[in-house]
Amino acid sequence: MDYPHPILAREGWPFIVAVLVASLLLWFFAGFAWSIPLWIVSVFVIQFFRDPPRRIPSDPLAVVSPADGRIVSLGRAQDPYAQREALRISVFMNVFNVHSNRSPVDGEVLAVSYFPGRFFNADLDKASLENERNALVMRSGAHTVTVVQVAGLIARRVLCYAAAGQSLHRGERFGFIRFGSRVDLYLPLDSQPRVSIGDKVHASSSVLAMFPDPARG
Repeated sequence: MDYPHPILAREGWPFIVAVLVASLLLWFFAGFAWSIPLWIVSVFVIQFFRDPPRRIPSDPLAVVSPADGRIVSLGRAQDPYAQREALRISVFMNVFNVHSNRSPVDGEVLAVSYFPGRFFNADLDKASLENERNALVMRSGAHTVTVVQVAGLIARRVLCYAAAGQSLHRGERFGFIRFGSRVDLYLPLDSQPRVSIGDKVHASSSVLAMFPDPARG
């Protein structure tokens, strides 16, 4: 998908403009030395809101990562949004990761549900069910896939642009979480994981799991 913001996420434009203007004004009125801290902040803000293009795997059975980050949870769990037992894979994003969220599969969004909650460290397992979060339940062929955006200790804004009835392509951008967070992915139990806890992954390009091959079933 071609975005109108191929390098920097649109969510960051107001923050980037504000911090750059503040840096320039401080430089002009107080001198460059006084503006150095704000220039450092500017670099951090720009890198946080980067939104680079990604190569998407061609295998139709591949489930790609919905976020950049590190795998912090992998195993059987209850999917409370689709009411089923599932394979859960969780990706933790720190403040240095890209924070655009992208669809892990081609499919139709069946439901979008927002839940207010706490702001525990997103690296903790209890964050999945107690933190502020937004869940997308999707249908991809014969498979149900649930993607959950989870706010973190610092994150205070979960943004989701997908709606029920909308079709998403694998790798398509559907949301953004600001300043550190987590994404939980619930897959059918017979999906085959392709990652381990601690692995670093990239949205759209890293394969987290493979759906079962119907030709073998």
